[in-house]
Amino acid sequence: MNKRVNITLPEETLRLIDRVTEKGRRSQLIDMAVKEYVMGLGRQNLRKRLKEGAIREAELDLRMAEEWFPLQEEAWEQRRG
Repeated sequence: MNKRVNITLPEETLRLIDRVTEKGRRSQLIDMAVKEYVMGLGRQNLRKRLKEGAIREAELDLRMAEEWFPLQEEAWEQRRG
């Protein structure tokens, strides 16, 4: 279902829209552009959250490795000797 809205755009933006779309199809272009923009923001947010999580987990993994490494070395020494 479509709903009519009134928006105000700068003249330059309107010229850009008219340059890349056929007459009478402005709404479709704006619809597609808004959806693409919002999806892009979602992807950026997801990347940011994944990166932050990976960094947080890497710090935990490093601490665990530092704690377990001496025990692992000791076990290898006992096995060899």
